[in-house]
Amino acid sequence: MPSPVEIEIVPCLSDNYAYLVKTGDVCAVVDPSEPEPVRAALAKRGWTLTHILNTHHHLDHTGGNLTLKEETGAVVVGPAKDAARIPGIDSGVEEGSDWSLGDHKVQVLEVPAHTRGAITFVIDGHAFTGDTLFTLGCGRLFEGDAAMMWASLSKLMKLPDDTKIWCGHEYTQSNGRFALSIEPGNQALKARMDEVNAQRAVGKPTVPATLGLEKQTNPFLRPDSAEIRKSLGMENQDTVAVFHEIRERKNNF
Repeated sequence: MPSPVEIEIVPCLSDNYAYLVKTGDVCAVVDPSEPEPVRAALAKRGWTLTHILNTHHHLDHTGGNLTLKEETGAVVVGPAKDAARIPGIDSGVEEGSDWSLGDHKVQVLEVPAHTRGAITFVIDGHAFTGDTLFTLGCGRLFEGDAAMMWASLSKLMKLPDDTKIWCGHEYTQSNGRFALSIEPGNQALKARMDEVNAQRAVGKPTVPATLGLEKQTNPFLRPDSAEIRKSLGMENQDTVAVFHEIRERKNNF
């Protein structure tokens, strides 16, 4: 039987999250933007870092790579198709790669659009989505277009509904305010935002959330919602066009 997976949230910078993921004697950090908080979290837990996992190349997800690798000898794993932009990369993975963390087989999904090489790591029902899928949001389209991002999100939506989404930033509250602006009648969204506001009022993280809850409340997964389409005046437009408009409105919200 595989060793249990333990996850520790590591707040970094102003609103980033890195994650320690431990199973057996293996411990990875996902998207370390800076070394100090990761170092402190490892010391607090008494864990030894063996791997560094990067979902994409942006500095606020890779800034701690080289220091942590030098200090611990950890193996850096990231998107093979963007290896040239991942600091210190040792192992490039892509969709279909036969790769494991300890005794857990890791599913790698290629989810380009925020960056061309973005990937999601799925480990024992936990999806580390970086800046592709946020709680109540999605990443900006820096290196792809709306059709590419919709394809990436659609891929993630095929995961089981009980999959836990661990994303790269604490953006849930601001994402939720936007979501309510275009789907104010969504009762599940209203209830979720009450909970999110209560969590943030006492400084608690709103991550993780289940994929099932995201499907019910995240506007970027809901371009086929009749209420959203009516809010946008796009009742008869195709799904990608509606998704594009949601993204544009969020950019300017």
